[in-house]
Amino acid sequence: MKLKTIKTEQEYDEMMAWVDEHFDRNVQPDSSEGEILQVALLLVKAYEDVHYPIPAPDPIDAIRLKMEEKGVRNKDFVGKLGSKSYISAVLNRRKPLTLEMARFFHKELGIPASVLLA
Repeated sequence: MKLKTIKTEQEYDEMMAWVDEHFDRNVQPDSSEGEILQVALLLVKAYEDVHYPIPAPDPIDAIRLKMEEKGVRNKDFVGKLGSKSYISAVLNRRKPLTLEMARFFHKELGIPASVLLA
């Protein structure tokens, strides 16, 4: 396989078939073939980033998911962000997510700022 920039869907499919074949053969990453495979994966990623972008998650959905994962409830934020009803209004999209709240959720729940500020 000659490595080159992937420009068409057909080239993408061919590269993916080649990559799959090498994965099936359990090519070692530190071998010369493994290094070629790593470069091929970079080319695939570059093509996918342009042609199959992954949309950023919704900030409120991300907050709800992290709260569920950590077992945190609205009432756990009372006094830190406001009243329980205010927090519920934000999480139910009746009030906007403020910059202060985004900072708090970033710090407390570990949600990337880029997700919260989208």
